[in-house]
Amino acid sequence: MSTPIEALPVVVIGAGPAGLAAASHLVERDIEPLVLEAGPAAGSAVREWGHVRLFSTWSELVDPAAEKLLAPTGWTAPDGAAYPSGADWAEQYLQPLADVLGDKVRYGAQVTGVSRLGRDRIVDADREAQPFTVSILNADGTEERLTARAVIDASGTWSTPSPIGGDGLPALGEKAAADRISYRIPDLKDPSVRARYAGKRTAVIGSGASAFTALAYLAELSEEKSGTHSVWILRRGISGSTFGGGSADQLPARGALGLAAKAAVDNGHADAVTGFRTSAVEKTGNQLVLIAEDGRRLDPVDEVIVLTGLRPDLTFVNELRLSLDERLQSPADLAPLIDPNQHSCGTVYPHGVKELSHPEKDVYLVGMKSYGRAPTFLAMTGYEQVRSIAAHLAGDHEAAERVELTLPETGVCGGAGLFDQPQAAEETSGGGCCAAPAALTIGAPASSGGC
Repeated sequence: MSTPIEALPVVVIGAGPAGLAAASHLVERDIEPLVLEAGPAAGSAVREWGHVRLFSTWSELVDPAAEKLLAPTGWTAPDGAAYPSGADWAEQYLQPLADVLGDKVRYGAQVTGVSRLGRDRIVDADREAQPFTVSILNADGTEERLTARAVIDASGTWSTPSPIGGDGLPALGEKAAADRISYRIPDLKDPSVRARYAGKRTAVIGSGASAFTALAYLAELSEEKSGTHSVWILRRGISGSTFGGGSADQLPARGALGLAAKAAVDNGHADAVTGFRTSAVEKTGNQLVLIAEDGRRLDPVDEVIVLTGLRPDLTFVNELRLSLDERLQSPADLAPLIDPNQHSCGTVYPHGVKELSHPEKDVYLVGMKSYGRAPTFLAMTGYEQVRSIAAHLAGDHEAAERVELTLPETGVCGGAGLFDQPQAAEETSGGGCCAAPAALTIGAPASSGGC
């Protein structure tokens, strides 16, 4: 006799901040979760940027339901006013939380596909009466298939960085020059990484918090090692909002990142090149030359750091009926709230299960993945998402719809809607357009899975 759907676990994909928070809220609701993590430990993606300090404090990085699970173990909450690194977050919070969840978390389990039992995305007949099937590739190379009552995809976007090309495609020659191109903020405390950039000319492509962080790190290195210099490449012009909210940002550490990037330029550690959309990468001896769509060629550089954002991997959920925005690849009902094309002074509005639902019942993209390509996510947004979803799955629809979330202002107005009009962006950056909470920039590193 087959197991009733209600008795099956809710499969959560990813043991990062949002995934483990989802499991915590499900446990609180007496719903059995099964967290599938491709890596060997909790927060595997977070650990890859462990050298970077977040601009959110501990008070904004610990989920309330998770804290309740941890409290009986003798876990001591870190100082709420302190700023952890990614490694701190993983080691002091995510791993202890995964340990408390015990066998509800499986490591080395990469999800390769999700569908309905016996139904591809075409078949209508009796569809919602079937459980989900989840295909897994284990670390030892074996494959298996599990069934689930619901699926919460918290796999993030870390594994799929955006390429150099201004059109969203890899630039010509980008793959051939892969040995000189990195898509991560460099860990300059690592001797081998430090040697890679010390005394070198490095192009940093991007305009978000990750680019700010990389520029600040390289500026520090340039003060110690002569010949170290950065070329900061922006696809748009420099305006009043280019360097973030500065002292107006209610997350002070986030504002400080932009000020550090500005100082790198002002102090001569970096040159800014604006309106440059890269179309090709050309090898010249041991160096690379970046070529723009308009034919401009930059002076040769030794290394390129690409920090142009991240994008969701949708390949393994392709058999599900998802309603995704055609621009952001986020849930369609969420996209208008976060779309940088439409928010010159954007706001992250409270949202939960309603905005995250799809035509395929009981499947949800949460955390960084829910934002698709939008670079505006904070960890506490993800925590509120999964709280709402867990309440919905438990049948507590009043709690699911009662979304309570207050997000800090950036102090920045003017968004991508003024993509090619830096002067106009600067003009609109005053006048009180940010009376509502402004769109939030992802913490350092950009698109890390929440900060």
